[in-house]
Amino acid sequence: MTRKRGVLTVIISMSLIAGLFFGVRQYLHPAFDFPTGTPGVEVVVAIPTGATGADMAHILAKEKVIKTWQAFFKQASIDPRAMNIQPGSHRISTHLTAKNALAQLLDRGRMVGLINITEGMRSSEILKVLRKTGWTLADLASAYANARPPVGYSSPTAEGYLFPASYSFAQGVSAIKVFQTMMDRFRREATSLNIVEGAKILSLSPAQIVTVASLVQGEGDPADFSKIARVILNRLSDGMNLQLDTTVLYALKVTGRIRVTNSDLHVASRYNTYKYPGLPPGPIDNPGQKALSAALNPATGSWLYFVTVKPGDTRFTSSESQFFKWKTEYERNYRAGAFKP
Repeated sequence: MTRKRGVLTVIISMSLIAGLFFGVRQYLHPAFDFPTGTPGVEVVVAIPTGATGADMAHILAKEKVIKTWQAFFKQASIDPRAMNIQPGSHRISTHLTAKNALAQLLDRGRMVGLINITEGMRSSEILKVLRKTGWTLADLASAYANARPPVGYSSPTAEGYLFPASYSFAQGVSAIKVFQTMMDRFRREATSLNIVEGAKILSLSPAQIVTVASLVQGEGDPADFSKIARVILNRLSDGMNLQLDTTVLYALKVTGRIRVTNSDLHVASRYNTYKYPGLPPGPIDNPGQKALSAALNPATGSWLYFVTVKPGDTRFTSSESQFFKWKTEYERNYRAGAFKP
C-alpha cells in the first residue's frame, strides 16, 4: 500500500512537471507571436490611465494588434521602456510582433489628440488648450473650480499642480478626469523629488515649495533657476518684499508682457509682491521638474537682486546700486527692441 502510494506520488509529480514544461514551452513558442514584416491595417487603441502590462496586453490582443496577450506581456516584462507607455489613444498597426507593438506604443507621433502642456503655462492657458481639443468651456471651468491640489498641498486653486507634460485622453473622458490625471502626474513627480522632506530642510511647506518653483519658472531660464530660487529665499529671509513683475502680471491676468507700469504696481491683490510681503497666496503658473528641483536645491549665494539685461543674460548681485546700473542697461535694451518675440 505504501509502495503504491509512493509510485502514485511520483507519477503525479512527473505529470505536474511535464505540464509546467509544456505550459512554459507554449508560452515561449514562436507561434504565440505574429511573424515579422506582416503588419495589417491601423487601428486606434485606447490605453486607460493606470493600465498594467497585463491590461495592455489583453487590449492589444483583443484589437488583433498582437497574436496573443502572453507575447506582449513577456516583451513588456523584459523591456523597461514599457513603463513609459502613455495612457490615451494610440494609432497602431495590427498583426505586429510584440516587440514592434511596444515600439509603436512608445512612439509619441502615433498618439491621437496629443495635448502638450508646457512648463510655466497658467491654468487659464491650459483651459484654452483643452477647449480646442473638444471639452466645453463650461465643463472645463466647472471641473477646474472643483479641482483640489493633492493632499498635503494647501493652495487656493489647482494652479501649480497641473503638471506640464504631453497627454492623450481617450474619447469621452471627463474634464474632471483630465485635471485629475495632471495632478496625479504632479504627485508622482513630487514623490520622485521628495518635496515633502526637502521642504522641511528649507523650513517651508510643500505648497510653498511649489509656489517658489512657479516664481522661478516665470522669472527666468533653466540655466538660472537655482540662482533665482536663492534670491527669492534670501529676500524672504531678510524680510524684503519679493517685488517680482511676474506676480503683478498674474494678479492683473495679463499675458504676453514682461514688464509692469507704475500704475500696475497699485493693483490690490495679495499676488502683488511689490505691495505685500512674503510669498503670494499660491503658485502663479504650473512649474516643471527643473523649476521644482531648483526650488528644493537653490544655489549658494548672497544675492538679493537679479535682472535679465538682455535675452540669455541674467545677472545677480547683492548690491542695490549695481542692480540699478544693470536695470538701466535693461531699459536701454528693451527700448531698442531686444526683448521682442
